[in-house]
Amino acid sequence: MDLLLRLLSLFFRGTGLMLGVVGAGFALACLGGVSSDRLDAFSHFAPLWAAMGLGAILMGWIFARQGERWTIVGLGGATLFACAILMGPELLAAAGTKRLPARPDDLKVIQFNIWHENETPERALRWLLDQNADVVVIVEGGGMSGPAVKGLKAYYPFHVTCDGKKRCGTMIFSRKRMIARNGFYPEGHDLAGAWATLADPKGEFTVVGIHYVWPMPAGPQQQQSKRLTDAVARFEKSDMILTGDFNSTPWSFTLKRQDKALGLERRTRALPSWPSGRFSRLANAPAPFLPIDHVYAGGAWKTVSVVRGPALGSDHRPIVVKLRRD
Repeated sequence: MDLLLRLLSLFFRGTGLMLGVVGAGFALACLGGVSSDRLDAFSHFAPLWAAMGLGAILMGWIFARQGERWTIVGLGGATLFACAILMGPELLAAAGTKRLPARPDDLKVIQFNIWHENETPERALRWLLDQNADVVVIVEGGGMSGPAVKGLKAYYPFHVTCDGKKRCGTMIFSRKRMIARNGFYPEGHDLAGAWATLADPKGEFTVVGIHYVWPMPAGPQQQQSKRLTDAVARFEKSDMILTGDFNSTPWSFTLKRQDKALGLERRTRALPSWPSGRFSRLANAPAPFLPIDHVYAGGAWKTVSVVRGPALGSDHRPIVVKLRRD
């Protein structure tokens, strides 16, 4: 029995040390993302590094003794400190967000990566139609999600895709009349996105939908961010709304730089949207933990509410935002 206890103690101490070394190594390396896109790619997993740091502290404090304890706990503390630098501003912004009472004239916008491998597109369509949103921005609207896209086209009188009127994965659907619209591809921008200027009694405004590549390998996503900033520079920023699957977390330096470059306010704050449900052929996700779907809006818009929708057969959750202009 004594031998078993010793082996268990050794196991937990070793595990704590491993968590501390790996967590601290990656978390501290992420701080180098301020100048390195390659290091910044690891910052998206900051919640994982933070969990490792917390695990190291708990195991080190409970199972280790004397100098070994302080080494493991110190590594865990360094991990949490680095993660606090990365994630702290976003978490504080989320905690300080104030919402407004809803009004009938609020603008309701849904951002949803519906997933081209969605096995329940009919259920996703029913939910989307029940929301009765003014604007729906869809990403990955092809493949198995086709029935949902077909239903949205029948329900909404106006729509545009990232290839104009041709089939393309990023789409904008609107009940408001589109004064002007196009995809970024026909305009010569290498971006899976579309835009539409909508008529409104309070003045026209532009909605943009976008889909970025993954952050690994480093480089292409940062190039997309620069191209998007250039592509939307022509639109009136105060009334503009930008939504999409950016495949980028708010504690990455890439998204922080984009927040500044766009001149818009990001209204989604630390709201995890991925992974959801069966996010691969091999695994199911118990709950989303990475906020990679975002909604931006210009200064003329006030945030009424921002909520995450249910699991609808996609590897992403939908984001529902209500905005108001006075």
